[in-house]
Amino acid sequence: MRLTEFQELVERQFGAARASSMLVDHVLTSIGGRTPAQAIEDGVDPREVWRGLCADFDVPRDQW
Repeated sequence: MRLTEFQELVERQFGAARASSMLVDHVLTSIGGRTPAQAIEDGVDPREVWRGLCADFDVPRDQW
């Protein structure tokens, strides 16, 4: 997954304001206790970060 696609999915699912906050404030335990922004900066595949967000926020599985 490309980073731009990841950003579009997050904004579409959670709204632009919430998405930008979530990327720097929410800690994903499934990805080593990092925020999504930290995980991506550390080289984690955006698809894995997306799946972590979806799991944490109960996004229906068919939207992952």
